[in-house]
Amino acid sequence: MFAQKPTNPRAVLAALRAGDLSLGEYIDRLQAHFFQVERQVHAFVPEPERIERLRRDAAELEARYPHPDDRPPFYGLMIGVKDIFHADGLPTTGGSQLPPEALAGPEASVVTKMKELGALVFGKTITTEFAYFAPGPTRNPHNLEHTPGGSSSGSAAAVASGMLPFAFGTQTIGSLCRPASFCGVIGFKPTYDTISRDGVIPLSPSLDHIGLFAADLSLAHQAASRLIDEWLPPSNSLARPTLGVPAGPYLEHAEPVMRAHFEELRGRLAAAGYEIREVAAMPDYEDIRARHNRILAAEAAAVHAGWFAQFEEKYHPKTAELIRSGQAIGAAQLEQDRFGRVSLRNHLTELMIHHEIELWISPSAPGPAPAGIESTGDPVMNLPWTHSGLPTLSLPSGVDKAGLPLGLQLAAAGGQDERLFIWAAGIAEVLRNGSSQS
Repeated sequence: MFAQKPTNPRAVLAALRAGDLSLGEYIDRLQAHFFQVERQVHAFVPEPERIERLRRDAAELEARYPHPDDRPPFYGLMIGVKDIFHADGLPTTGGSQLPPEALAGPEASVVTKMKELGALVFGKTITTEFAYFAPGPTRNPHNLEHTPGGSSSGSAAAVASGMLPFAFGTQTIGSLCRPASFCGVIGFKPTYDTISRDGVIPLSPSLDHIGLFAADLSLAHQAASRLIDEWLPPSNSLARPTLGVPAGPYLEHAEPVMRAHFEELRGRLAAAGYEIREVAAMPDYEDIRARHNRILAAEAAAVHAGWFAQFEEKYHPKTAELIRSGQAIGAAQLEQDRFGRVSLRNHLTELMIHHEIELWISPSAPGPAPAGIESTGDPVMNLPWTHSGLPTLSLPSGVDKAGLPLGLQLAAAGGQDERLFIWAAGIAEVLRNGSSQS
């Protein structure tokens, strides 16, 4: 409906850096599309003087880099910033009714980094309240009657609708890969704690990951290489990875349409020469999920202790329920549950070594985006990769019979983010060469 294949972001960046496209002309293009789409999709926090601010920021950027040869790699790239990230000059609400001045803080390190690389902040994107489950007004650009997913709802929808090529998000359970799947865009969650969380309102510090959405894989790759401090690309070319399918109770959470789609993808990958090994994994998946949710609740209660004591009546009932349940979790239980993250990471890594696989593949979500915007869908397919801290990429992999996107989730070993992107490029090529409708 409002989903749009955006102009090639690499071509736009190249034109901006070379001076073939001025920032003013680029803003004019974005402005026309934004006003047409945003009133229906609701991806952004309202900002009455957005375009005027952008033109001022663009003028400052042009004055700083008058010569094309001096321009940084992301010169003129328009980015969205999830509204739990602090960004200078823009209030942070966390998708809540709390006063912004109570939540204020220094600009997020990743926002500052992207600005230093030449990016311009187009605006704050809608988030569920404090990145939990209370949804905002954002709708799925592919069908306005369906959720875009969450909690990074606005970021995924902004990229999917062609309003922006890039947006920041976070994942504490499934808030990057699930909305990426529902909206048909690239979603990247790095190895835990490799992209700075400074300047971002936490939900659960042991589980929070800073990540991104992008219009294409190459832009996501380029951004990740700049945002991960110790980025070390492989010195040699990589062989085609062996793929592992985590068989067992985890995969049983996929809906029939997604199971059929996933099996069809497996067949296409095998036909393209990929070796795929089915490996029994996570037999205790329900225990993993319960452990994850206890950590989230306990840490959210600690993060919000001061705010909740002062503004309890302003919290959405879903968020308030999470905080109250977390208050009842003891320190010993929390310590034991946190140790479980290491146990799961070791379990998955040992299986990879033993069965000689480089990537896990799985559905990015249980199925297509559910109807309605009262819920953001179930993050069950993303939870173990978040809990273990392994890096994941969600790739658009097809659509269902109603035209709603479906996604394939790739997970690499911890610290293998660089390899994940290289391997993903080959898999994405297979997905592009045979459109899949399930």
